[in-house]
Amino acid sequence: MRIIPAIDIIEGKCVRLTKGDYGTKKIYSESPLEIAKTFEGSGIEYLHLVDLDGAKAQHIVNYKVLEQIASKTKLKIDFGGGLKTNEDLHIAFNSGARQITGGSIAVKDPKTFEGWVSKYGGNKIILGADSDDGKVSISGWMEQSEEDVIPFIKAYQKKGIQYVICTDISKDGMLEGPSFDLYKKIIASCTNSSSDQSIKLIASGGISHIDELPKLIEIGCEGVIIGKAIYEDRITLKQLEKFV
Repeated sequence: MRIIPAIDIIEGKCVRLTKGDYGTKKIYSESPLEIAKTFEGSGIEYLHLVDLDGAKAQHIVNYKVLEQIASKTKLKIDFGGGLKTNEDLHIAFNSGARQITGGSIAVKDPKTFEGWVSKYGGNKIILGADSDDGKVSISGWMEQSEEDVIPFIKAYQKKGIQYVICTDISKDGMLEGPSFDLYKKIIASCTNSSSDQSIKLIASGGISHIDELPKLIEIGCEGVIIGKAIYEDRITLKQLEKFV
């Protein structure tokens, strides 16, 4: 299972929110690059970078932070937040993203999102399927769609999506453990119907203790995104080294 630390950006700073609420913003560092270098120094290879300003503004904002981290580390970055147009995508890839995550656009503008999957491939475009009470949340989690999360993932699986990031919003930033049951259901539902490949599910939200990681491996998660637990010293980079 890949270990993927998260850096969330507001106004160029490294922050964390609780349940996606911008009013709960806590700044952990003025320099996302220094945080990224710390991850890299511990043997981490991957980074989940989220442009929270972009998610709110509905277009890419913090691409300079992406560019800086991509040019000054060897981290393989997946980038998301506010990517809505072909131009946004072009900027993200040109700034050094290895993969991009599309959530809201997959709900609101499926034609454009499917075009991205077709053009760049299912290994470059990640489906963001963030869930609140079983429904897919969009627009920086400020809006709930009518899409049920599992049928939503299965529909895009048929269209070539390989990677899915699923955050249970009720768990995000709460440090009370991830949504094991939801991930079991998703993997069971999206594994090997005859024509589909199994999805690569990346767990996100609520990770609070190192003992939760073996359980996610057992369920079959391909990766795990860890944010607040690292920043609050619930999980140390030293502890993560054996999983890396």
